Amino acid sequence: MIEPRDNTQAEAEPSVSLLDGDTAALPPAQIRGSVHIPLHHGTAEPIAADVMTFGGLLDGREHLALRLGPRHPEVPLVRVHSECLTGEVLGSARCDCGPQLREAMRLINTAGGVLLYLRQEGRGIGLYNKLDAYSLQDKGLDTYSANRALGLDEDLRDYGVAAQMLRALGETEIDLLTNNPDKREQLRHYGISVRHTVSTGVYANPHNTAYLTAKVARTAHTIRLEESA
Repeated sequence: MIEPRDNTQAEAEPSVSLLDGDTAALPPAQIRGSVHIPLHHGTAEPIAADVMTFGGLLDGREHLALRLGPRHPEVPLVRVHSECLTGEVLGSARCDCGPQLREAMRLINTAGGVLLYLRQEGRGIGLYNKLDAYSLQDKGLDTYSANRALGLDEDLRDYGVAAQMLRALGETEIDLLTNNPDKREQLRHYGISVRHTVSTGVYANPHNTAYLTAKVARTAHTIRLEESA
């Protein structure tokens, strides 16, 4: 049985933030390698992806960039996507992460751009903490209150690494595929010009409606739940 606890901050994945500091202090990252991989991910034909790894990232984690679709679009379509093992690998219906990832790959493959896959499970709190938070949600807490009950921040993600990756790829002006206004504002803070914000689809089901409703109410996500009714 998972009970609320006062402080498990040390159990969360480390977070390095420059949001309150000088954006000029953001160190450069470097592309350390690139490999071509055909991907079967919800499409009839494989999607051709150049998958890139990086050195010098702010948090030291193994984040990936996937360049998809036509090369050198006027402004690339970019999805900054946080890892979700439960939704993307196990097919959990408690979130919309799996459908969003598949949609992003399909749209970027058509428009041309980049998918940044960030290793920030559970909004940065880690896999085990996320599953503990699920247990508290089963008792009536929403996704943000559950994190707080575990002694963690509601959202530990910092998108400085995404800005580092985009700069290393030579992309400083983008169209951003997201429902999360915090991603847009953080990227702009880090010097990435966001020309347009493109909303993702609405992937509601009986198991994730409360989760999506909390994202709208608590963090102003642009999710139109009435469209899924």
